[in-house]
Amino acid sequence: MVDVVHIFYQGWAPLLRTAIGTTFTYVALVIMLRVAGPRTLAKWYAFDLIVTVALGSTFANSVLSGNISVAQSLVGFAILIGLQFVIAFAVAHWSQLRVVVNPQPTLLLLDGKFVHDAMRRQRVAEADVRAAIRHQGIDRVENVGAVVLEADGTFSVIKQLRSSASALADVPELGGSNAANRSDDE
Repeated sequence: MVDVVHIFYQGWAPLLRTAIGTTFTYVALVIMLRVAGPRTLAKWYAFDLIVTVALGSTFANSVLSGNISVAQSLVGFAILIGLQFVIAFAVAHWSQLRVVVNPQPTLLLLDGKFVHDAMRRQRVAEADVRAAIRHQGIDRVENVGAVVLEADGTFSVIKQLRSSASALADVPELGGSNAANRSDDE
Protein backbone atom coordinates (compact mmCIF):
# COMPACT_ATOMS: atom_id res chain seq x y z
CA MET A 1 0.00 0.00 0.00
CA VAL A 2 1.20 3.51 -0.79
CA ASP A 3 2.15 5.72 2.16
CA VAL A 4 0.27 8.93 1.22
CA VAL A 5 1.99 11.01 3.93
CA HIS A 6 5.40 10.02 2.54
CA ILE A 7 4.41 11.41 -0.89
CA PHE A 8 3.96 14.91 0.58
CA TYR A 9 6.50 15.00 3.40
CA GLN A 10 9.62 12.95 4.08
CA GLY A 11 10.99 14.78 7.10
CA TRP A 12 13.05 17.88 7.84
CA ALA A 13 16.40 16.58 6.53
CA PRO A 14 15.33 16.47 2.84
CA LEU A 15 13.79 19.96 3.19
CA LEU A 16 17.00 21.34 4.67
CA ARG A 17 19.05 19.62 1.97
CA THR A 18 16.81 21.21 -0.69
CA ALA A 19 17.04 24.66 0.91
CA ILE A 20 20.82 24.59 1.23
CA GLY A 21 21.37 22.95 -2.16
CA THR A 22 19.05 25.39 -3.96
CA THR A 23 20.71 28.43 -2.38
CA PHE A 24 24.27 27.34 -3.18
CA THR A 25 23.34 26.22 -6.71
CA TYR A 26 21.62 29.54 -7.40
CA VAL A 27 24.60 31.59 -6.23
CA ALA A 28 27.05 29.41 -8.17
CA LEU A 29 24.98 29.70 -11.36
CA VAL A 30 24.74 33.51 -11.05
CA ILE A 31 28.51 33.70 -10.67
CA MET A 32 29.14 31.38 -13.62
CA LEU A 33 26.78 33.30 -15.90
CA ARG A 34 28.30 36.61 -14.80
CA VAL A 35 31.80 35.35 -15.61
CA ALA A 36 30.60 33.97 -18.96
CA GLY A 37 29.47 37.45 -20.05
CA PRO A 38 26.39 39.02 -21.58
CA ARG A 39 26.57 37.20 -24.91
CA THR A 40 25.85 33.92 -23.10
CA LEU A 41 22.43 35.16 -22.01
CA ALA A 42 21.26 36.89 -25.21
CA LYS A 43 18.36 39.08 -24.07
CA TRP A 44 18.09 37.56 -20.60
CA TYR A 45 19.50 38.96 -17.40
CA ALA A 46 21.28 36.33 -15.34
CA PHE A 47 18.86 36.23 -12.45
CA ASP A 48 15.81 36.04 -14.77
CA LEU A 49 17.30 33.17 -16.74
CA ILE A 50 18.31 31.27 -13.63
CA VAL A 51 14.88 31.51 -12.04
CA THR A 52 13.10 30.50 -15.26
CA VAL A 53 15.32 27.51 -15.93
CA ALA A 54 15.56 26.46 -12.29
CA LEU A 55 11.81 26.63 -11.73
CA GLY A 56 11.26 24.47 -14.80
CA SER A 57 13.93 22.03 -13.71
CA THR A 58 12.62 21.89 -10.16
CA PHE A 59 9.14 21.23 -11.47
CA ALA A 60 10.38 18.52 -13.83
CA ASN A 61 12.37 16.83 -11.08
CA SER A 62 9.44 16.93 -8.68
CA VAL A 63 7.21 15.38 -11.31
CA LEU A 64 9.66 12.74 -12.53
CA SER A 65 11.58 11.76 -9.42
CA GLY A 66 10.02 9.62 -6.75
CA ASN A 67 12.77 10.68 -4.36
CA ILE A 68 11.68 14.33 -4.25
CA SER A 69 8.65 15.18 -2.16
CA VAL A 70 6.12 17.90 -2.95
CA ALA A 71 7.30 19.78 0.13
CA GLN A 72 10.89 19.74 -1.18
CA SER A 73 9.74 21.12 -4.52
CA LEU A 74 7.75 23.85 -2.81
CA VAL A 75 10.77 24.80 -0.70
CA GLY A 76 12.85 24.95 -3.88
CA PHE A 77 10.26 27.13 -5.62
CA ALA A 78 9.95 29.41 -2.60
CA ILE A 79 13.70 29.86 -2.33
CA LEU A 80 14.16 30.55 -6.05
CA ILE A 81 11.31 33.04 -6.16
CA GLY A 82 12.44 34.59 -2.87
CA LEU A 83 16.01 35.00 -4.14
CA GLN A 84 14.67 36.51 -7.37
CA PHE A 85 12.60 39.00 -5.39
CA VAL A 86 15.45 39.89 -3.02
CA ILE A 87 17.91 40.45 -5.87
CA ALA A 88 15.44 42.49 -7.94
CA PHE A 89 14.55 44.58 -4.87
CA ALA A 90 18.20 45.12 -3.96
CA VAL A 91 19.17 46.10 -7.51
CA ALA A 92 16.26 48.55 -7.69
CA HIS A 93 17.24 50.19 -4.40
CA TRP A 94 21.06 50.03 -4.54
CA SER A 95 22.36 50.90 -7.99
CA GLN A 96 25.89 49.77 -7.05
CA LEU A 97 24.57 46.21 -6.86
CA ARG A 98 23.41 46.36 -10.48
CA VAL A 99 27.05 46.01 -11.62
CA VAL A 100 27.36 42.76 -9.63
CA VAL A 101 24.11 41.22 -10.88
CA ASN A 102 24.11 42.59 -14.44
CA PRO A 103 27.22 43.47 -16.43
CA GLN A 104 27.69 47.08 -17.43
CA PRO A 105 27.18 48.04 -21.06
CA THR A 106 30.43 47.98 -23.07
CA LEU A 107 31.50 50.46 -25.73
CA LEU A 108 32.56 48.52 -28.84
CA LEU A 109 32.81 51.29 -31.42
CA LEU A 110 33.41 55.03 -30.97
CA ASP A 111 33.33 57.59 -33.79
CA GLY A 112 33.56 54.89 -36.44
CA LYS A 113 36.56 53.16 -34.82
CA PHE A 114 36.44 49.73 -33.21
CA VAL A 115 37.42 49.45 -29.54
CA HIS A 116 39.42 46.24 -29.94
CA ASP A 117 40.30 45.72 -26.24
CA ALA A 118 36.62 45.81 -25.27
CA MET A 119 35.67 43.58 -28.19
CA ARG A 120 38.29 41.02 -27.17
CA ARG A 121 37.11 41.07 -23.52
CA GLN A 122 33.50 40.53 -24.59
CA ARG A 123 34.37 38.02 -27.34
CA VAL A 124 32.72 40.12 -30.05
CA ALA A 125 33.97 40.08 -33.65
CA GLU A 126 34.02 43.08 -35.96
CA ALA A 127 31.52 41.18 -38.14
CA ASP A 128 29.03 41.17 -35.22
CA VAL A 129 29.31 44.94 -34.84
CA ARG A 130 29.01 45.49 -38.60
CA ALA A 131 25.88 43.31 -38.66
CA ALA A 132 24.31 45.43 -35.89
CA ILE A 133 25.14 48.57 -37.86
CA ARG A 134 23.64 47.14 -41.08
CA HIS A 135 20.55 46.13 -39.12
CA GLN A 136 20.03 49.84 -38.43
CA GLY A 137 20.22 50.60 -42.17
CA ILE A 138 23.63 52.25 -41.96
CA ASP A 139 26.05 51.44 -44.75
CA ARG A 140 29.28 52.94 -43.37
CA VAL A 141 30.93 52.10 -40.04
CA GLU A 142 32.59 55.52 -40.19
CA ASN A 143 29.14 57.19 -39.97
CA VAL A 144 28.36 55.63 -36.57
CA GLY A 145 28.92 57.53 -33.33
CA ALA A 146 28.92 54.48 -31.06
CA VAL A 147 27.96 50.83 -30.73
CA VAL A 148 27.30 49.50 -27.24
CA LEU A 149 27.01 45.87 -26.13
CA GLU A 150 24.14 45.94 -23.65
CA ALA A 151 23.86 43.85 -20.50
CA ASP A 152 21.32 41.57 -22.19
CA GLY A 153 23.69 40.79 -25.09
CA THR A 154 22.06 43.05 -27.68
CA PHE A 155 23.80 45.84 -29.59
CA SER A 156 22.72 49.48 -29.47
CA VAL A 157 23.81 51.60 -32.41
CA ILE A 158 24.03 55.34 -31.82
CA LYS A 159 24.19 57.19 -35.12
CA GLN A 160 25.47 60.48 -33.75
CA LEU A 161 26.87 61.33 -30.32
CA ARG A 162 25.91 64.63 -28.74
CA SER A 163 26.94 66.33 -25.51
CA SER A 164 23.44 65.62 -24.17
CA ALA A 165 23.76 61.86 -24.71
CA SER A 166 22.25 61.07 -21.31
CA ALA A 167 21.26 57.57 -22.49
CA LEU A 168 24.98 56.73 -22.43
CA ALA A 169 25.53 57.80 -18.81
CA ASP A 170 25.88 54.17 -17.64
CA VAL A 171 28.43 53.24 -20.34
CA PRO A 172 31.69 53.48 -18.35
CA GLU A 173 33.76 54.66 -21.30
CA LEU A 174 31.28 57.45 -22.11
CA GLY A 175 29.37 58.25 -18.94
CA GLY A 176 30.06 61.91 -18.39
CA SER A 177 33.49 61.94 -20.05
CA ASN A 178 33.73 61.61 -23.84
CA ALA A 179 30.05 62.24 -24.51
CA ALA A 180 29.97 65.28 -22.26
CA ASN A 181 33.00 66.80 -23.98
CA ARG A 182 31.41 66.71 -27.44
CA SER A 183 29.71 69.63 -29.04
CA ASP A 184 26.20 69.34 -30.42
CA ASP A 185 27.50 70.40 -33.84
CA GLU A 186 29.50 67.19 -34.44
